[in-house]
Amino acid sequence: MSRRRFLKNLGLAGAGLAINPLKSAAQPTNLTPPIKNNPLVISTWIHGMEANAGAWEILGNGGDALDAVNKGVAVTENDLTNRSVGLGGRPDRDGYVTLDACIMDHDSRCGAVAFLEEIIHPIDVARAIMEKTPHVMLVGEGAQQWALENGFTKAKFEVPVPPVQKEFEEWRIKSEYKTGVNVENHDTIGMLALDASGRMAGACTTSGMAYKVRGRVGDSPIIGAGLFIDGDVGGATATGVGEAMIRTAGSASVVESMRRGASPEEACYDIVQRILKKHPGVNEMQVGFLAMNVLGEVGGYSVYDGFNYALRSKEENKMVNAKYFRTWE
Repeated sequence: MSRRRFLKNLGLAGAGLAINPLKSAAQPTNLTPPIKNNPLVISTWIHGMEANAGAWEILGNGGDALDAVNKGVAVTENDLTNRSVGLGGRPDRDGYVTLDACIMDHDSRCGAVAFLEEIIHPIDVARAIMEKTPHVMLVGEGAQQWALENGFTKAKFEVPVPPVQKEFEEWRIKSEYKTGVNVENHDTIGMLALDASGRMAGACTTSGMAYKVRGRVGDSPIIGAGLFIDGDVGGATATGVGEAMIRTAGSASVVESMRRGASPEEACYDIVQRILKKHPGVNEMQVGFLAMNVLGEVGGYSVYDGFNYALRSKEENKMVNAKYFRTWE
């Protein structure tokens, strides 16, 4: 841009004239005031039904959304039969189960932990990081050390759990790695909740991709990728192949689309289309988004069919099939 043109644009901006058609998108959309007295929780995949039940114990009694999502996803972390969340998950290629999680509240306070080993509830560690430190994320050995120094304890059972160890030994014979649609990609539980006061919170936790390269961290603990909450607008969470969400700041992009006036479903659709356009290598890899705005409207969208989410409110307790772009054959 020439100096003359730059100064001209600067003068237009100073005069209050829009030179960018998206300028207004930078300002929070003044939606109707947040819905109140109608708590709601949504979470990814079928294991979200039990997680929602845990969250509803708090939401249904007038409790706080942050406490609800914390308790809700901890239910899934505690399920040692789940192969993609918690210490029952499948290991990396070296045989270690590593955990990632994050949590975020209505006011954008957040905490995260990544590459954590041997701690049953990484979501509790993420919340403690948010509340007890000036940081957002701790990782690896340092995260475990901090957790142990702050009241957390190592699991008192063998990890990987015996059935998972057996699967790993069988896999290691050929060591073939391929992400399959709706197979290994149930790698997250992401949860969004709106409490009776109209405040929102979200949480996300995972053991990550099965047989990943040791040290790999996906989108789940990354604020803006696997989870994002803005109490003025809404929240979003993601599931599937995390690299695609990281490359596009997926969940934050969904929230920004809602800020500009898109419905939750439209916002999820927008980012799926962006991923498909910019990253054609996403073929044969599932990517899905789930969103909620402050009005209590929800929606999801995925690259392939098969992505569903659990919804719990005063009136409903059900699974919902998200819309999708492609059919997996």
